[in-house]
Amino acid sequence: MLPTTKPPTNLVPSGPPGAEDLLTLGLYVLIATGLILLLLILARVLGSRTDSVMKGQPYESAVLPTGEARLREPVPFYLVAIFFIVFDVEAVFIVSWAVAYDLLGWAGFWQISFFIVILFLGLVYLWKMGGLDWGSEMSRERMLARRSK
Repeated sequence: MLPTTKPPTNLVPSGPPGAEDLLTLGLYVLIATGLILLLLILARVLGSRTDSVMKGQPYESAVLPTGEARLREPVPFYLVAIFFIVFDVEAVFIVSWAVAYDLLGWAGFWQISFFIVILFLGLVYLWKMGGLDWGSEMSRERMLARRSK
């Protein structure tokens, strides 16, 4: 029969990190920052920089541009990106809660429920304010006119 050994009971240290841990973290940050700076400096020194008329021209699939590139009513892509980030962060919090739901108990359940309700109310507000409308004002008015017929 093989002798049995007890697994260690205290795998996670308690209390603030020690000086050795902080020194290791500081050294890591210093090395990472130094490496980034070294690569940026090398790219600046060793990279070739040439300007010409040909380089300054726009190029899109071998088709020369014609007309103005500006739209009459710009699409608010930045708002869509912000909404995406907000709901991505929401998903991260919900998934992390789902992983540890058994450890968090009822208090964790009520906290994540409150979080979801607040985000849902924000989505409803966003919807009512027209933040999710993709078309221009004219197309929205036409769509509302069609619905009212």
